[in-house]
Amino acid sequence: MPYTSYLRAMLAIIYREMVKFWHQRGRLLSALVRPALWLVVFAAGFQNIFGVSIIPPYETYIEYQEYVVPGLLGMVLLFNGMQSSLSLVYDREMGLMRLLLTAPQPRWFLLFSKLMAGTVLSVLQAYAFLVLCAVFQVGIPWDGWLYALPAMFIGGMMLGSLGLLLSVYVKQLENFAGTMNFVIFPMFFISTALYPLWKLKESGAEVVYYMASVNPFTHVVELIRFALYGKFNGLSLAVVVIATVIFFLLAVRGYNPQRGMAKMSRKPS
Repeated sequence: MPYTSYLRAMLAIIYREMVKFWHQRGRLLSALVRPALWLVVFAAGFQNIFGVSIIPPYETYIEYQEYVVPGLLGMVLLFNGMQSSLSLVYDREMGLMRLLLTAPQPRWFLLFSKLMAGTVLSVLQAYAFLVLCAVFQVGIPWDGWLYALPAMFIGGMMLGSLGLLLSVYVKQLENFAGTMNFVIFPMFFISTALYPLWKLKESGAEVVYYMASVNPFTHVVELIRFALYGKFNGLSLAVVVIATVIFFLLAVRGYNPQRGMAKMSRKPS
């Protein structure tokens, strides 16, 4: 099969997700409001740690932006990755996923195209949040916007792969919210999204410190944090890439295009 057909298939899937997102503008609003609240409200709590105000002067908000903004960018990627998995569950219930997986392209490529589409949406929403940060006068280096692009893209791929894997085991939309509560909140709060890792160890929370150290989302945040300032974190990159490959391969193994037909054939007539 010509490579151009693969490219057309991927672009068609990405275009479909973009059009669907355009008609669901509430997703963009919710993706911005949630981290914006943390950006403003949580900053007040940071006064007890770093002695900074909600919109601090340039000399004092370095630690504030270093530890909060990258974590909130990770939050945008995390929630959109889970939102994409919700969309996959819906498509499977409506039969659209089975129809997609019976296309001439290999199953792994079709799932990879869905993953790419979700990642593109995640990165676009992350940059929309960076614009919001500029409105709130939170200083992120302009060249950091460019340096962070590959980091956010790789992080979005990992979180999208996790969402893809979860969609294999979430059978109905009604069960999705409960499943997400056992994924999103532990991953977000047991990470360095809101506070530095050394602060956990210094405070004596050894168990939480080690849990955060092995949390893949921690390494997504650290990868973005380093990239925003033109630095490279090799350990976080390795963890994120390995986790992406593992999650994606397990998701490909879990998606069987004949599974839905087999279930239908077992239903009583």
